[in-house]
Amino acid sequence: MTGAMYPGTFDPITNGHYDLVRRAAGIFDRVVVAIAANPNKAPLFTLDERVELAREVLHDIPNVEVTGYSGLTVEFARQHGLSVVVRGLRAVSDFEFEFQLATMSRHLSDKVDYVFLTPTEQFNFISSTLVREIASLGGNVAQFVHPKVEAALQRAWAKRRAQ
Repeated sequence: MTGAMYPGTFDPITNGHYDLVRRAAGIFDRVVVAIAANPNKAPLFTLDERVELAREVLHDIPNVEVTGYSGLTVEFARQHGLSVVVRGLRAVSDFEFEFQLATMSRHLSDKVDYVFLTPTEQFNFISSTLVREIASLGGNVAQFVHPKVEAALQRAWAKRRAQ
């Protein structure tokens, strides 16, 4: 059984993420969407909220599981018997960072390989950062995220504005 993980912050999960997970699930027997706690970032949603949103969005893909994690990605992969890390490349500008990350990870563990997927053309411009920014300014993000994520974004920004 070939297992892969798709790590990220997923703040929030977008239709582009969904596309990559769906496609990875067609390649690998098991895909773990591993949502990073990442203490170096200040996410809009808590780790628990990001995990719950991802579970709701991805519930229709049977060989996908969602979990939160902290620590090294290669260590998480090792502990869960996952031999592949899936990463998305939207543009050439993503490649340099992702290549550096994969190379560094290979030095940490030669038991985990990186596979890069490009999103379907209609999703290659979507990023969580842009979705958050649009939502923060009251813009319509319905075409970029699942309806439950859109509602969660509206609630989160309304709460922040009220503070």
